[in-house]
Amino acid sequence: MSDRPGTGNTSSTDSARAEAARHPVDEVLPPLKMITSGLQHVAAMYAGVVAVPLVIGAAAQLNPADTTLLMAASLFTAGIATLLQTLGIWKIGARLPFVNGVSFGGVAAMTAIIAAEGASAGLPIIFGAVIVAGLLAFALSSWFCKLVRFFPPVVTGSVITLIGLSLLPVAFGWITDGGGEGGSSAPMGNIGLAAIALAITLAVRRYARGFLQSVAILIGLVAGTLLAIPLGMADFSELGEAGLFGFPTPFHFGPPQFSLPAIISMCIVMLVIMTESTADMIALGKIVDKPVDEKVIAAGLRADALGSAVAPVFNGFAASAFAQNVGLVAMSKVRSRFVVAVGGAILVLLGLCPVAAALVSAVPLPVLGGVGVVLFGTIAVSGIQTLVQAGLDQGENALIVAVTLGVGLAPEMAHGFYAQFPDSATIILDSGISTGCILAVLLNLLFNHLRSRKAEPPPSPLDAPTEPKVTPQAAAHLH
Repeated sequence: MSDRPGTGNTSSTDSARAEAARHPVDEVLPPLKMITSGLQHVAAMYAGVVAVPLVIGAAAQLNPADTTLLMAASLFTAGIATLLQTLGIWKIGARLPFVNGVSFGGVAAMTAIIAAEGASAGLPIIFGAVIVAGLLAFALSSWFCKLVRFFPPVVTGSVITLIGLSLLPVAFGWITDGGGEGGSSAPMGNIGLAAIALAITLAVRRYARGFLQSVAILIGLVAGTLLAIPLGMADFSELGEAGLFGFPTPFHFGPPQFSLPAIISMCIVMLVIMTESTADMIALGKIVDKPVDEKVIAAGLRADALGSAVAPVFNGFAASAFAQNVGLVAMSKVRSRFVVAVGGAILVLLGLCPVAAALVSAVPLPVLGGVGVVLFGTIAVSGIQTLVQAGLDQGENALIVAVTLGVGLAPEMAHGFYAQFPDSATIILDSGISTGCILAVLLNLLFNHLRSRKAEPPPSPLDAPTEPKVTPQAAAHLH
């Protein structure tokens, strides 16, 4: 009866139950933890975001001011795309702690366009092609997401592991010379600074508790940067030259131009981006213990596509998932999508505030490389955790994993391996993640689907409620 003592607290009890039932992905954390954890995501992805405009600016022979404008535009548009993914609008956005930034996959195609069309005409043609490719990808998202049934654990585990292993050379490239690639000797000072940043990060994870433990990456970055100052390895010179506020001028380099070869090239890039994002969303769903379905993948791909289509208006490029931030979610155990939304808002502010962007860019690349070893290695560990479920002793699953990793790592192990192939082919082949993902799907079809009709087809990853789950705690620990 409602007249019984204590029934006046029913509404508060219901609120407490609703709060307890809320998934950690939808949890709103205290403001300080939201901001610092969001900063961690920005710090982890910053170098990757600005690397693409630096390369394209050099290829287009831009002056320093225009190159800086491209960098600010990339930060601004990455923030918009991340907000779309995390907060969502209508049927757009995965509503997961999913970070979007400028895709590396389009660099080869864009530099080829600039080489063919000329430095001055190249950027407007690139922007026109990205707009068309983004709109086309948006239209195809509902169809593309149905391919998720071809991503069982043997495929997703292979691709997640490949993502982590493919990113590790980027970390060591930052330590070596900041170029994102290995192959040359690293200065001892760079190795020492990276090792100290790595050691600090691991020490915080091992000995700190609670909040400090969850921001170990940020502490490692800040401590490494402070140590680099007396060693003369931190450059703050850009702070004095950067302005306090600057809005990206729409179509600063001229109105978009539309060239059919460029459009075809960028459409292929968008297919690659959709493939990578699908794999990353599946990986993230396992890490946060909220497995994704076709609806979530379609919404996430729409955010990728819309972010890509809008980016050229503000002089930005195609948007895609940032795998290194998937590793950060696994390691920090902070699963709230609102934390990543704060990171997206910070990216927007950095794009509007050149002096703030210059401050973040002062983090030495060796420091980023040191903590990158943890981030990227964690992704590989998450993939191995997924492969445990794949039944590698069954059928040819072990062979699928072996070939996927071997072929997928070819671009990283032998740079220029596909140099003799046409440019349209290298767009896909030079992305080991995309090549490995496509190969894993095809091999899984060959060995596990295209059998005699008497054989039972393998279950879809969406229809396996009894499959053991990978807890975020297990995915976050490094052994």
